[in-house]
Amino acid sequence: MTSTMSTTNAAALENAAVGAALFGAPHRIANVYAQGRRERLAALTTLYPAVVTGENFDEHAPHLREVQVVFATWGMPSLSPQQLQALPALRAVFYAAGSVQHFARPLLERGVVVVSAWQALAATVAEFVLAQILLANKGYWRNRHTYRSPAEYASAFRGRGNCGATVALLGAGAVGRHLIQRLRPFDIRVIVFDPFLSGEDAAQLGVEKVSLEDAFARADVVSNHLANKPETSKLLGAPLFNQLRDDATFINTGRGATVNEDALLDALRARPSLTALLDVTEPEPPVSGSPFYNLPNAHLTSHIAGSIGGEVLHLADVCIEEFTAWRNNEPLHYAVSLEMLERLA
Repeated sequence: MTSTMSTTNAAALENAAVGAALFGAPHRIANVYAQGRRERLAALTTLYPAVVTGENFDEHAPHLREVQVVFATWGMPSLSPQQLQALPALRAVFYAAGSVQHFARPLLERGVVVVSAWQALAATVAEFVLAQILLANKGYWRNRHTYRSPAEYASAFRGRGNCGATVALLGAGAVGRHLIQRLRPFDIRVIVFDPFLSGEDAAQLGVEKVSLEDAFARADVVSNHLANKPETSKLLGAPLFNQLRDDATFINTGRGATVNEDALLDALRARPSLTALLDVTEPEPPVSGSPFYNLPNAHLTSHIAGSIGGEVLHLADVCIEEFTAWRNNEPLHYAVSLEMLERLA
């Protein structure tokens, strides 16, 4: 009987030697790494049994010195220099969610690989926005509140339709590019404001690059996907909202902080023909008594554009696939760099 270990068993031991831990809000971990995902991680790694959060980190720190890989999701803490010192073996973080802005920089500066499922999350946002755009051009949102009785049936607002409509995207990042692809089957003109988008890239995407002012002045629908940066804080204000065409729709699934919401409210009050579809606000949710709750041409949704329900499982799948590639020294598809932080949401 040979004493040589089988290839399968050797691989299993190699996998188990990778120390791993789950970081994030426990209820989020339970939802995202569900339906066998957490068990799969346990088979692929030596998985620390507890979920680590910003609040309980110090309690678990003595047991985390061998952790090489963190699997995380919403609720991933921003680690302090002292906490990072408690993770001397850490080599990679796989984030089953979107934006890594709040925690990635110190990790990247220490040479830790950071991977985000941002592309998978972006795809679900793009699907949500596509539905809103198509309904907006049909006049759905205004039709709902102008058709309340049989007498209003004939006079209820009807939109211009999607054929020949112009949609302006603010930002051609992951969400914007997914959205451009999804708009291609429709006879819709897409114009884009994005300082990082080159003319060559715009041509390859089949879109027209425009100024911020032109985006608001020309579009039937303006969809905001700008990153939340100091230079974009309240960037979208009165001069832009005042340029919107009659019957135009403004969609925000990006960041509430990029919008001067007082200016948006003024525009909505002054021009009932405008419509705002807001999945994000600043603050979120709006304070009690905010006019956003009662204005007939403002429609709030509770941050549902991204992955929800069963969609979040795909975020974990992306991270597990990327971990497998990382472990095998294969190229990563969704790694984040310091340079990317300058333009990502």
